[in-house]
Amino acid sequence: MKIALMDSGIGLLPAAAAMRRLRPDADLVLSSDPATMPWGPRTPEDVTERALGCARAAAAQGPDALIIACNTASVHALPALRAELEPGLPVIGTVPAIKPAAAGGGPIAIWATPATTGSPYQRGLIRDFADGVEVTEVPCPGLADAVQHADSEGIDAAVAAAAARTPREVTTVVLGCTHYELVADRIRAAVQQPDAPPIALHGSAGAVAAQALRRIGADPFPPAGEVPPGGLTVLLSGREATLPEAALAYAEGALLAPVAPARG
Repeated sequence: MKIALMDSGIGLLPAAAAMRRLRPDADLVLSSDPATMPWGPRTPEDVTERALGCARAAAAQGPDALIIACNTASVHALPALRAELEPGLPVIGTVPAIKPAAAGGGPIAIWATPATTGSPYQRGLIRDFADGVEVTEVPCPGLADAVQHADSEGIDAAVAAAAARTPREVTTVVLGCTHYELVADRIRAAVQQPDAPPIALHGSAGAVAAQALRRIGADPFPPAGEVPPGGLTVLLSGREATLPEAALAYAEGALLAPVAPARG
């Protein structure tokens, strides 16, 4: 079994790590184009073109499914990707986890890129899944870039600025950019109020990985007993490479790093 994931950069690591935990025997293909990120400020047409480039490079590796591990690409490019690749290759998009977050009541904060915050797409999700729940949209300028480069000072500054825009009474934070899941602990620490119940964080990685396995009829649970670890192929702008050094700064990257090259 081979699962491909694509994103502008290392935002695909959380979903890839979730897939590795669910099915350690699966071969993984990670396709990104970090030289062109961030994708958020780009036009929908430009995002679609770049997402198609990453998806085509991944599809050339012969995967059984392709995960669009990027909120921006899912918003703008998912219809084009599905039109080109399905039904031969199932394509799974990433949607902010607003529905499960709203199920717990609220108040909720949705941390997202400035381009996504206030967008018709996000407002539609709030309307459909969080009607009657108090929701605050929190733009996080610079956070995805800082995460991409493992810029610790930049991450701290962007998280602190977003936390200052987050109402103190918030009980739940939705991580509306896949990059943010790599610094979830730092986000939780910044938002948590003294003597308040623990803040709930909702990302999409685990649900997306499980959905990809369901789409191809695979068991979304680790196989019993010892299994040979799956391989890892990394594509940067369509060329085979190794995991970027910044990826190794995160637990998700370290989980994937020891894996041998993908089997033929």
